Amino acid sequence: QLRLVESGGGLVQPGGSLRLSCTASGLTLYYYAIAWFRQAPGTERKGVSCIDVSGHNTTYDNSVKGRFAVSRDNAKNTVYLRMNSLKPEDTARYFCGAHLVSSCSGSPGYWGQGTQVTVSS
Repeated sequence: QLRLVESGGGLVQPGGSLRLSCTASGLTLYYYAIAWFRQAPGTERKGVSCIDVSGHNTTYDNSVKGRFAVSRDNAKNTVYLRMNSLKPEDTARYFCGAHLVSSCSGSPGYWGQGTQVTVSS
């Protein structure tokens, strides 16, 4: 059974940091571009970042550029999203998605259940 699992979310104060992880069962992430999306209550799911299979090509939404960093460890079948200088507006449920192709094009074909990130003092 194909399954993506996000972890690492939690409650953090403004200016703090978190590292999210995306792992998989039944799916080798090595072959796929992996994207991070987030969704706040009452809003649409929005792309945050993406990393291709090589790990050398990454994209970021303007709202997180310079604060977030995506990376992958293929030996651990895991993709990470390091989030620094967190702001209250970063509060959302974060999802990882597998594109099923090597580049960050189109929409992910598989999704995890998400992990909640809350930035609040």
